[in-house]
Amino acid sequence: MYAKWAALTERSSHLALWSTFLKWIVLGGIVGVLSGTASAFFLKSLDYVTEVRLNHGWLLFLLPAGGALVSFLYMRYGKNSAKGNNLILEQIREGNEAIPLRMAPLVLFGTLITHLFGGSAGREGTAVQMGGSLAEGFGRLIKINALDRKILLMCGISGGFGSIFGTPLAGTIFGLEVIAIGLISHKALLPCFTASFVGDLVTTRLWKVHHTHYQVDVFPALDLVVLLKVIAAAIVFGLVSMLFSELTHFLKRTFTYIFKNPMLKSAVGGLIIIALVYVVGSRDYLGLGIPLISGSFETEMPPFAFLWKLIFTALTLGTGYQGGEVTPLFAIGATLGNSLAGVLHLYAPFLASLGFIAVFCGATNTPIACFIMGIELFGSTGAVYMFIACVVSFLFSGHTGIYTSQQIGVSKSSLISIPEGTTLASVKGLRKRKTKASGENHTNQ
Repeated sequence: MYAKWAALTERSSHLALWSTFLKWIVLGGIVGVLSGTASAFFLKSLDYVTEVRLNHGWLLFLLPAGGALVSFLYMRYGKNSAKGNNLILEQIREGNEAIPLRMAPLVLFGTLITHLFGGSAGREGTAVQMGGSLAEGFGRLIKINALDRKILLMCGISGGFGSIFGTPLAGTIFGLEVIAIGLISHKALLPCFTASFVGDLVTTRLWKVHHTHYQVDVFPALDLVVLLKVIAAAIVFGLVSMLFSELTHFLKRTFTYIFKNPMLKSAVGGLIIIALVYVVGSRDYLGLGIPLISGSFETEMPPFAFLWKLIFTALTLGTGYQGGEVTPLFAIGATLGNSLAGVLHLYAPFLASLGFIAVFCGATNTPIACFIMGIELFGSTGAVYMFIACVVSFLFSGHTGIYTSQQIGVSKSSLISIPEGTTLASVKGLRKRKTKASGENHTNQ
């Protein structure tokens, strides 16, 4: 039957187009339902464990034990699930490993444990991993081919992202843009939009989950002085996003080298976070960081709030705790924008909104998705400033990012030559080899 239908569609281009349209509306929609339902359950559970933590401060002292437990589960049952988002990116590009269905419950449980006991982490990583693993499981069930499997995984990313933040358009582009820097595949445009749109509808309409909204009352008129100030701030946003990525990766490498046992690594990380709470004298930097974000749009924030949130999150993720990076990046960017507003003499909520999307942009190398997210969250009045902030931050974050398996499709500068197929993980080795070769040549001369 399928062969007859294929032969028929070959004779009619319109039948082929309709066939593809209907196919991906159905498949993308199913992935959207799965990822949206998973996100809704996760968000409600996250609200609950966060409330429990806030009402029982002593739970913080169980953070080392919670981290050790989650590390044990991943070590014993996780298989390649420990790769997280990077596993999904690798499979979209290469397709040589299976994404286990167990990734969804593992990352869900691990992230809830992180937040219950006070780790500083986000939710995007969890939503993307749940969406990707559920899409993979659905693809295996219907015996989908290798090419369609990759598109279905991209749908899982978009469905998870769009439903967890209530930004279906940004979710669509994020699933297309995050695979490779500088390259977007339009073959997955319809499927990813369907998954993201349906996922958001399922989360908000069916399961009645409400997302946090942030208000920016005034965007300044287009002005050269303001424009120059925004560019200066965006450069700082890009450098801070690079600092976050590099510090997180450095801590992961360092703690893994020092502590061969993942359980011990997480336990020590938990102890350091507890100690840091008392050094800082505040618990504001634990959890998602939603109060930090809200405060950045409402009042003056401590000047180094962004740095403390950055350190707490890098330590949490660097020592093996589960959770995403994106919401903490929102908090880092919003508080940094709030702090820069006084220096640059700009309206604090305006610069907080730019920092919100621009730091996230620099860390994920997804300028179009972040720009669209800004419009979905803050409206289109400041669209020009948002676009400039994302583009400049994207450039100044360099070839770094939170996803080490992200491929560098196009170099950010024509003066930097990067071989085809290079990932963010391998670009460092490339730089080291070039530096070594340059040193040897200089010695020979």
